Amino acid sequence: MQVPMLDLKAQYRSYREEAMEAIAEVCQSQAFALGPAVKAFEEEIAAYCGCKYAIGVSSGTDALLVSLMALGVGPGDEVITSAFSFFASAGSIARVGAVPVFVDVEAETFNIDPAGVEEKVGEKTKAILPVHLFGQMAQMKPIMEIAARQNLRVVEDAAQAMGASQEGRGAGTVGDYGCFSFYPTKNLSCFGDGGLVVTNDEGLAEKVRVLRNHGQKPPYFYRVIGGNFRLDSIQAAVLSVKLKYLDEWNRRRRRHARLYDELFAGSCIKSPRIELNNVSTYHQYTVIVPERDELRKFLAAHDIGSAVFYPRPLHMQECFRELGYRRGELPVAERLCEEVLSLPMYPELTDEQIEYVAATTLKFYGLD
Repeated sequence: MQVPMLDLKAQYRSYREEAMEAIAEVCQSQAFALGPAVKAFEEEIAAYCGCKYAIGVSSGTDALLVSLMALGVGPGDEVITSAFSFFASAGSIARVGAVPVFVDVEAETFNIDPAGVEEKVGEKTKAILPVHLFGQMAQMKPIMEIAARQNLRVVEDAAQAMGASQEGRGAGTVGDYGCFSFYPTKNLSCFGDGGLVVTNDEGLAEKVRVLRNHGQKPPYFYRVIGGNFRLDSIQAAVLSVKLKYLDEWNRRRRRHARLYDELFAGSCIKSPRIELNNVSTYHQYTVIVPERDELRKFLAAHDIGSAVFYPRPLHMQECFRELGYRRGELPVAERLCEEVLSLPMYPELTDEQIEYVAATTLKFYGLD
């Protein structure tokens, strides 16, 4: 049996006709940049997220970048973020000229440790950028309390968490800004690159709208220097179609995760822990395992896909060498990079496929 890490074609078959019709409407209108389709999607996704304002942008990375720009983060500033994440979180901080300050993560949730955040706050700290990794929100209450005490801004990297919630509040709606990615592998994805910034502050929303279109308002008059961060209308049209199915897709992911959990119970495979106040979207189903690299080869030999997110923590990346971090400073993130493995997770998985993945994984450890 073959079980790919991700099967986008299987999902595409379920909404293909609707997507093609939506794309055709955009083509007929010839309004390709910030047209009616973008406006309609922004209204729909704001309602879905439970926030007042949603601004479509060109990618999840650009969502982070434009949010930091809108908050005035720049040279001389520091932004606290997770050491265990995709590069875009720290890279966006560096791109505006600020310094990423890395914090270790919680061993069982993989999310930023709030206690570590408070320890890293200094005179140059301008903002906190927590990452909601693998579809589960970081613990936002203590982070927001720290931000309030220290007069700091909060930008949520919710790229992997569209549809996740914590104590009834949607991912991205707790901080000053929430940033999402619609890259093809995400739970809600488009046909290329796309992103979103959400906020409940009208003034902050307007700043992002201006900055995403080169900083012009009205046209050809520039109050600030922005960038070309616009969301294409074709991508927005596709997203509007797929948004209708997102809750069901996420429900299937949670069901798949429960089955994985049951099959791995009592073994050496440590399933992801979801905090009681969280509803996860399971963007990835990431386990902690011994002999990770050997297991991955074994799975591949049995036609099972897997992935390592992430093989090296951000504070140990070569491009951040000048920041002076040493191995052992953030031990949890460093250890996770050697032990985590993401197993197949997408709505169209069958129980039979999940059982095969689990049985093969257990077989590697002699537990079949």
